[in-house]
Amino acid sequence: MDGLNKGLRKVEIAMRWDPSPAGQPSTDLDLVAATYQADDPYGDPTYVVHFDSRSPDGTIYLNRDSKDGQGFGYDEVMTLELDRLDSRYARVVVGVVIQQRPAERTFVSVANPGLRIREGYTVLAEDDFGGVLGATAATVAEFVRDGSGPWEFRPGLRGFEGDPVDFARTMGAARRP
Repeated sequence: MDGLNKGLRKVEIAMRWDPSPAGQPSTDLDLVAATYQADDPYGDPTYVVHFDSRSPDGTIYLNRDSKDGQGFGYDEVMTLELDRLDSRYARVVVGVVIQQRPAERTFVSVANPGLRIREGYTVLAEDDFGGVLGATAATVAEFVRDGSGPWEFRPGLRGFEGDPVDFARTMGAARRP
């Protein structure tokens, strides 16, 4: 029956957090996705999608972008249309970055953060960032495929401490044991 498995097709990554207390600087979290080509799946990303951008072919895009966590439900939402992604791509890594202006922050200082990854109505993963409280950014999902095979989801929260620009460049590096 494996021949009938179509794999993942259209995935939604959604993130929420509560606004900062009155008198405190806003907290701004951003979803980031990086694509990697089949001939170098752990090298430099081919392109990175984040606020104010989308993939060149329109298969990865932000549906909602929040700069302060105000709103109902999920504040930031990104869609990955994996079934439309060109066959030269074998890997997509998704992460979350905490903007460090006007104040430096880690996940421990973000009020009530939450993450949900789903395909249609099927929830693939949920998290509260409790495992990366000292991080300024984190990878939250990896989607991979062999050749033209089906896309698979590899869950996992991995923290990063450093500059958001460095995170976007290195978020897809091979995981170290």
